[in-house]
Formats: sequence, structure tokens, C-alpha cells
Amino acid sequence: MLTNFRRIIFSTPGKIVALLLLVALGVGFAMMDVQNLGVGGPSASGALVQVGDKKLTQQEMQDRLRNALERVRQQQPMLDMAQFVRTGGFEQVLNQVIDGMALEEYAGQHGMVVSPAAIDGQIASIPAFQGFDGKFSQQRFDQFLSEQRITAEQVRSDIRRETLVQWLMAPIADPGPVPAELALPYASLMLERRKGSVGYIPIGAIPPGNPPTEAELQAYYKKNVGRYTLPERRVVRYAVVTPAQFEAGAKATDAEIAAEYKKNAAQYAATTRRNLAQIIVADENAAKGIAAKVKAGTSMADAAKAAGLQASTVQNAEKEAFARASSAAIANAAFAGAQGTVVGPLRSPLGWHIVRVEGIEQVAGKSLDQVRDELAQTIAKTKLATALSDLRAKIDSEIAGNSTFDEVVTGSKLKAETSAPLFADGRTAMAGEAAPDPTLAQIAQASFSMETSDDPQLIPLGEEGAFALVKTDRVVAAAPRPLAEIRPNVADDLVRSRQLDGARTAANAIVAKLSKGMPIAQAMKESGLNLPAIQPLDASRGQLAQMGEQLPPPVRLMFSMAEKKAKAIPAPERGGYWIVQLDDIEEGNAKGNAALIGQTRGQLGQLIGNEYAEQFAAAARKAVKVKRNEAAIAALKAQLSGQATGGN
Repeated sequence: MLTNFRRIIFSTPGKIVALLLLVALGVGFAMMDVQNLGVGGPSASGALVQVGDKKLTQQEMQDRLRNALERVRQQQPMLDMAQFVRTGGFEQVLNQVIDGMALEEYAGQHGMVVSPAAIDGQIASIPAFQGFDGKFSQQRFDQFLSEQRITAEQVRSDIRRETLVQWLMAPIADPGPVPAELALPYASLMLERRKGSVGYIPIGAIPPGNPPTEAELQAYYKKNVGRYTLPERRVVRYAVVTPAQFEAGAKATDAEIAAEYKKNAAQYAATTRRNLAQIIVADENAAKGIAAKVKAGTSMADAAKAAGLQASTVQNAEKEAFARASSAAIANAAFAGAQGTVVGPLRSPLGWHIVRVEGIEQVAGKSLDQVRDELAQTIAKTKLATALSDLRAKIDSEIAGNSTFDEVVTGSKLKAETSAPLFADGRTAMAGEAAPDPTLAQIAQASFSMETSDDPQLIPLGEEGAFALVKTDRVVAAAPRPLAEIRPNVADDLVRSRQLDGARTAANAIVAKLSKGMPIAQAMKESGLNLPAIQPLDASRGQLAQMGEQLPPPVRLMFSMAEKKAKAIPAPERGGYWIVQLDDIEEGNAKGNAALIGQTRGQLGQLIGNEYAEQFAAAARKAVKVKRNEAAIAALKAQLSGQATGGN
């Protein structure tokens, strides 16, 4: 199990699968985004899988695949559905959904129920559904449902399923740390050190040969046509709305400024701030005794300390605020006396207060002219936010009423634009273009989650309050670029391919000599090529874990080889070949290394927990009898991967 896990996570498809695992576990109900991918083939209402009375339809599978793809695209923007499916995404999402359905059915068969109140409580606790007061906002929830085009029952259904799965799996997936005796050999493995050498044959060391002929170019282009295929692109119609478009109409008038000043007159009036010291006592007689001492000249701190209490101070207190913290009578008395005045004892719900005025500050009021600019900015900001919110609500209503993109644009007097064909990251060209325009990048991302038959959508943009109306106008299918258009590139690739073949041949010849005992320096020299100097390798398994993705491939290879052996591996970007020779293995011993053993115990516990969870899910699938429509599953996968042979 551990070997398979390591092999999977180090592979490129495995990285996608690992990310999908996180997506499936983390997004829950948000994956229920009901949108039609618009592929041909079998009816979208057909069932791919049935567990009990629950069915996974082709439509729902497409929806979940699309949402998973959108989240993977955050790390790999150019990934399209076909690539996603071909690299294992289809199976991962399908298996995750089946596991969820099976576990839900298993839980139901054993009497487990999630109450409607518990589901509603989870919905209310989601920050996205809360208003400014931190409480559940029905308006925000309804807006989410509208934007995602799902129903409240679909949200509740997914929360119900995820809750049941969590109840079942959480105790199983966390068995705790393994015994130290079991962790010791694995911890010792982390201290293992290996030493070797690496040589490099760059393709530049291989003669390029004669220029390619036309026949060779044609054959190479045909064989490698996938390399020259442009990914799917989208032509998008959009209209951008920004705060700048409303700034002129949002300027504050003199009348509005005057009204705002009058409304907040108390805020700008002259006021008094005081520094106060106070002691709060539960007993009236004790309070009178303390007050007498303070009035006689004892400090507040000493008088409180003698009674086993502590005096507190209130800096820059204003009368209204102090009244709320004590009582109106206490505040009136404290703000009526001069500096040094001792007030009390007076009673509040907290007890008996003795208050001493330590300092007084007179704060001058502010005239209308003094706060005019401040009020103008506040009013303009409010009017701007209201204008944007009203327009967005108007457009939302029109979309809900089945208005077309053109009707919405005309009715709201927006400026419609049509993009050039966009890749998923917002670029218009494969190379030679700087980072995509941030606005186009967000518009492209939205378009790739839509089909041409979908209604227009409103999406937020980076600028505060800005948004865009987006409609996918046309899908430009993935297609190879004509050879005539890229002939020089293909010729260069063919020459590099020849050189790479030559580098591989030379590397294999060197490995053969090393296998017979020849020193690596001599074998590299006898190749007759002008090669870089041999480099030493020296690393421990612990360093492998720390470096992660930054680990050089030759070092990674060295830890999968037998001692005194040599292997050749290709370098990144088809740049050449490495020859790796492992000279020595020094075994590690973690005995007495409590920190490393403790860390390994926890890591092994997590892996074993994952294994338990997988076994439990497999047992649940077997217990509830999962029915799969393999023909329909295969047909849908073929369509989404671009390999379908049938019609519509």
C-alpha cells in the first residue's frame, strides 16, 4: 500500500488525482453545480450508477466533472476536459461519487439520520451565506442558489450525504500514532544516505544531421500532431461594469452633505473627554469607607489595594459611552465635577462605584465646512455602491426572466464587446504573450464553465464592486495548427528529436559499460562527445521528503536503484539524458531519535487511517450492491475525452 501511494503521488496524473481527492473531500455540496456540458451521445437523464434508490445520472456526473476541472484549473489553467479525463480525472470523480452514495446508503440501512435542523444549522454557519451582522442571510443564500443554478434541496442533499460520510469515516480514518516499534524501521529509512555520480548528455552534444526533407517533416508532424494541437478556445461576448462608470452621478450634492451633517450632528458637536479612575465594590458600607479614604487624600490604587480590590482606569471616556458601562446617574456625576472630584459611592447593576476625575479634555466641535470633504466621500461611496447593487439586481432579474444578452445590454445601456478566441487562462496566443489581462482571465474562466446554450451570467471582477455580464458566443474546438503555419517549429522539433535519440543511444552505451565495471569518467570520455563534468550525488531520504517537487530527478532515481548499478533517464524539456550511478548505501538507525520516531508514528498513522477508510468504503460498496452501467460510463468517458466515434 505504501509503495503504491508513493508511486501515485509522484506521477503527473497522480498529482491531479491527489488534488481531486482534496476537492472531493473539501467542496462538498458546492460541487452540485447544475450546468449542461452539451456533449452528444446518450440521454443526459440516463443512470450511470444506482445505489439503493439513488441514481447518478449522466447530467450529474458531467456537472461534478466540470466543477472538479474548474478547481484543478486553478493550478493548471490550460487543462481542458479531454486532458482531465485522459489523465484519470473521470475515474477519480466517479469513484468518489460512488463511495459517497454507497456510504450514504450504508448509513441509512443502519439507522443513521441527519435531522433537517442540523442541515439548516450547517447552512447557516457557512460564511458565504451570512450578512454583515454575522447571521444567516436568506438573500445571500438565494443569490448563491441563483448564481449556481441549483435548488435548496440539492444543497441540503449534499450536506446530508457529506455529514453521514463524515460520521462514518472520521473515527476510522484517525487511528492515532502507530507504536514506536513499528515506526522505528521507517524512521531509520529516513536516515539512509546514498552516494553516487551523475553524468549528463545534452542534446547539443549530438550532431544535428542533415536538414529534414519534406517527407520527414510530414511524417513527424503526423506522428506528433498532438504536440501542435491548440486547446479548446472560447469566443466570449461580455459587458464590463466598473465603479468608474458611475462616479460622475455619485458625486454628493450640497443638499446631501448638509442633510448628512444634520443627521450626524451629535458626532460633530463639541464634547468633553475625561480620564477616570474607578473602584467597584459589592457592599455599600465598604464603598463608603473607601470613598472617605480617597476624599481624605489616599490614592485610588492604595485605597482599592487596602480593601483587596483593584482600581481601573478609563482613558478618553465620553459621557454616553461611560453611561452605558455604568449608569446615567454615575456618568452625570462624573462629568459634572472638576478635575480631582471624587464621586460616589453610586449604585449600578455591577455594584457601588467610586469614581475620581483624573483629567479633562475639551474637544472642539467640527463645522460643516471642516467635514465637507469627508462627508462628500462617504456619500459618494454609498451612492456608488447603491448604483452598482441596483444595476446588478436589475440584470439578475432580467436574466431570471429569460432575457437574452443583447436585451440585457440594451436595457441597461451597457457596452458589449466580443473577445478574440480565448484560452482557459485568458490568453489569445499560445506563446509570445505576456500575462493575460486580469479581466479577460476572469471572463475566460467563467466562459469555460458555460456552454453556448446557457443563459448569460454575472461574474464579480477584481475591482471592488465591478462585475461583468458574460455569454459564451462560440466554442473553437481543439485542432492542430496547419504544418505550413508552423513549418520552422516542426523542423526544429524534428532535429531536436534526432539529437534526443542520439543522446539516448549514447547514454545506453555508457550504462552498458558501467554495468561491466568501467569507471563512469572513462565511460563518458569514450563516448567521444563533448560532455559536462561528472557531478557527485550525496543525499539522505530525509532530504528527499523535505525537497519534495524541487528534488532533482537524478537524486530521486538514485533512491530507487540497487547498489553498484547505473541507469539512464531523460532530462526535462527533452534536453538530453542523465546517467546515474549508485556507489554506496549507508543504512540509517533512528534508535534514540525520539523526534523523528514521533513524526514517523504520526505519518504512518495517517497512511494507515487512509487505508482503513479505503477498506471501509470498499466494504460499504459491497454491502449495498452498487450497480454500474459500464456501457454508459464508457460512452460518456469517450465523449468527454474526445474519442467518441458515434454521432449525436
